Amino acid sequence: MTVVLESPRPRAVFGRGARPRRYLMCPPEYFTVAYSINPWMDISRPIDTTLARRQWEVLRRTYLDLGHTVQVITPVPALPDMVFAANGGLVIDGTALSARFAHPQRAAEGPAYLAWLRCAGLRSATEAEHVNEGEGDFLVVGGSDGIVLAGTGFRTAPAAHAEVQELFGRPVVSLRLVDPRFYHLDTALAVLDEHTVAYYPEAFSPGSREVLRRLFPEALLADARDAAVLGLNAVSDGRHVVLAEQATRLAAQLRERGYQPIGVDLSELLKAGGGAKCCTLEIRE
Repeated sequence: MTVVLESPRPRAVFGRGARPRRYLMCPPEYFTVAYSINPWMDISRPIDTTLARRQWEVLRRTYLDLGHTVQVITPVPALPDMVFAANGGLVIDGTALSARFAHPQRAAEGPAYLAWLRCAGLRSATEAEHVNEGEGDFLVVGGSDGIVLAGTGFRTAPAAHAEVQELFGRPVVSLRLVDPRFYHLDTALAVLDEHTVAYYPEAFSPGSREVLRRLFPEALLADARDAAVLGLNAVSDGRHVVLAEQATRLAAQLRERGYQPIGVDLSELLKAGGGAKCCTLEIRE
């Protein structure tokens, strides 16, 4: 197994709660839309793999320029969605839980990511019992005493929420997704810092919207236009927020709150329903 590690660059300046992160990414070497398992995927639309690689590389360099560490897992032939590394697992405090995918087309990604996690210098890496799609449906909010927001409705099974709570010993808040365009939690909600999130209310059931309102009364609310370009599929280090460059209204909201939005164009990967966060698994040590 090949692991590529690039160290943080000294020119990065952290502030306003920002801290350097360790990310795992997978090059889109075999990326295409060969099947349809979400509303974004249309097998009749052509895919420009060369453009996808260039866009992915810009995202990787963006993280490096911000001072973060990026590791790269070797892509596996015949797994075109492996580029969406966020789905590969969940890592908190050096403990990892592997993914167990809902669709057979992606099933082999689970063992591939588990093998990497077991070689990543973590305390432990556990194979999942229940269907879960990693950070696609599990988002961590807060520091050592934080919670895990957990999505369900399309991919991750509710039983996986209990599995995560037992393994990591953190409270898990279940949220039901109701719009098939937002099939993973990370397509409808972004964690901005230890206390703040942004989300698209219409992606959630009425009860889940009320839970989010109570937990995050100061949350940023995205509109339908920014949600439709997966503007919420974003990655934040606490200050810098890397998001789809097409999500201009959300970017303006972020600036008003003191964040620094950084737009990237991942339009080719969007054809499979992915954005910046989908391509990025955080390795929390």
